[in-house]
Amino acid sequence: MLVALLLVCEVLFWVVLLAGLTARYLLRRERLSRALLIAAPFVDLILLIASALDLRGGGTATTAHSLAAVYIGVSVGFGHRMVQWADRRFARRYAAGPPPEPEPRHGAAHAAYERQGLLRHVVAWVVGCGLLGLAVVTVGDPDRTAALTQTMKLWTVVLAIDAVISLSYTVSPRRQKEADRTPDHASTRN
Repeated sequence: MLVALLLVCEVLFWVVLLAGLTARYLLRRERLSRALLIAAPFVDLILLIASALDLRGGGTATTAHSLAAVYIGVSVGFGHRMVQWADRRFARRYAAGPPPEPEPRHGAAHAAYERQGLLRHVVAWVVGCGLLGLAVVTVGDPDRTAALTQTMKLWTVVLAIDAVISLSYTVSPRRQKEADRTPDHASTRN
């Protein structure tokens, strides 16, 4: 049951996001668009509440229970960035907006971009693991919450790997390749 709700909520999140962008760019209904875009993260909250009720009713935690907290964390940490990403592309396609700026690929700008991504990941981890930890403490039965604890451990390892990779660009910025610096003149040569 919870797995089905998880899938429905994930699809519903993107449907609400798409509806918000449609209201903004195709229907020109700014207030409706804002309301829908604000509502999108609340879809994940439905999943979290269903997970909490299941655990409170005596259920044993599964990966689906863990994903409810992970989705909330990711919505808090990355939600604004995901909405901006979709908004720029929707504006380009349906409202003659400017093309989205490419992500920086080299030097200090790329290192700063990677650090910002890491900071978002830390925020997602704090929120998600906070919710998982709260569930573990609330249930009070390590056997029933082993999946939640395992998710926290795995996510911590993933965050540590992300930190090493992201911060490596600060220590050793990616250099621009020679081919990227000069325009391709191959088409003018004989």
